[in-house]
Amino acid sequence: MRVKAVAKDVGISPRKIRLVIDMVRGKKVDDALTVLNFLTTPSAKAVAKVIKSASANAENNLEMSSADLRIAAIFADQGRTLKRFRPKSRGRVSPILKRSSHITVLVEEE
Repeated sequence: MRVKAVAKDVGISPRKIRLVIDMVRGKKVDDALTVLNFLTTPSAKAVAKVIKSASANAENNLEMSSADLRIAAIFADQGRTLKRFRPKSRGRVSPILKRSSHITVLVEEE
């Protein structure tokens, strides 16, 4: 059975998070957390938090053992985009798009 955890409106663009997600897809939860612990990007910390949450959901709600869990699916979708503007010369403006993302993790027992 799959157990799900979602982090919504994480203030990092989905493109940057997908680079980290691709490293841990399909691995065991313990191995994935070890890999994320040694990455220096802020997105690794956000992904690790969601994986820990999914693992805790599986342990507490369905009484699964954390040693047997593996990441069945993990993906980052685009969240809301804050639109800001930067003033330029001659009275013009250029847009600044502050993107956010939703991280979803599904874990299952092996």
